[in-house]
Amino acid sequence: MKIRRLFASSGHDMAIDLGTVNTVVHVRDRGIVLNEPSVIAIETVAGVRRVKVVGNEAKLMMGKTPANIQAIRPLRDGVIADIDVAEQMIKHFMAKALGKTGRFSRRHEVVICVPSGSTMVERRAIRVATMNAGASRVQLIDEPMAAAIGAGLPVTEPRGAMVVDIGGGTTEVAVLSLRGIAYSNSVRVGGDRLDEAIASHIRRHHNLMIGEMTAERVKHAIGSAVVPDDDGRIISVKGRDLVNGRPAEIRITEAEIAEALSDGVGQIKAAVMAALEQTAPELSADIIEEGITLTGGGALLARFDEALSERTGLPVKVAGNALICVAMGAGRALEESAYEGVLTAG
Repeated sequence: MKIRRLFASSGHDMAIDLGTVNTVVHVRDRGIVLNEPSVIAIETVAGVRRVKVVGNEAKLMMGKTPANIQAIRPLRDGVIADIDVAEQMIKHFMAKALGKTGRFSRRHEVVICVPSGSTMVERRAIRVATMNAGASRVQLIDEPMAAAIGAGLPVTEPRGAMVVDIGGGTTEVAVLSLRGIAYSNSVRVGGDRLDEAIASHIRRHHNLMIGEMTAERVKHAIGSAVVPDDDGRIISVKGRDLVNGRPAEIRITEAEIAEALSDGVGQIKAAVMAALEQTAPELSADIIEEGITLTGGGALLARFDEALSERTGLPVKVAGNALICVAMGAGRALEESAYEGVLTAG
């Protein structure tokens, strides 16, 4: 019985932020050990499909694979779109995070982060895929709760705290208090949608076709949530000319990209305003003091905190570890008894 208790909470336990764009893994007593793209490359040889590479190497192949190789992102809008491929990806990341762990390597509990608006069917799909990947037990935690814990917000106290987690596929807006979610709202707008907006703008206004990775690079380089007074920063973008079909290069301004992103940014701001309108008065009073905390990769879009503060009239801050906040929070929920009750069996 003692041995069973010992390995029920072993150093093999982990928390996984299975994101649309990146997967981040936190291992008990070791912290964040893996942060790689949620991409898997599948190779077909003589009619048989097998995993070629996963993560960083697979992302480099996106848009550049031969006919017998597919670079796949098995998650869309924060939930599993291809369960078999997702299972293979999770299994790879779990094995890589744990390394050589000895004969008890399969005795580990896994906490998986899920969008607060995901359905029971979507939650079950994530749980089944993780169990099939080798976990002995799977628990779920809502992404806004994990993000708030990772950002150090007082979620265990009788005080209202608002978190806006902008991921690759979804943006989660939540008001939390006393280990629970008082209000949550989810919109299918995130980093992917912003990338698509950039690619669409360049295609329509410059007749240039660019890929996902190029659009993402443009967003990181000159993307902004606020349209500047002048052209702002300028960069060169390469792609395929839609008129003559040849490779071409154009120069594009920060102001153009900010305009392209304005619709997506506006939808996120609208979701935050809807959450504030539905929040109880006492919690609203706390939020005035605490302000709004931004987490997730989308929170790093230039001047997003400024744009949201101007819209809401509240102080807005970007969490110090915005990219890994969700995984950090899920890891703390796994390790610390203070957060008992925030995990569910799905």
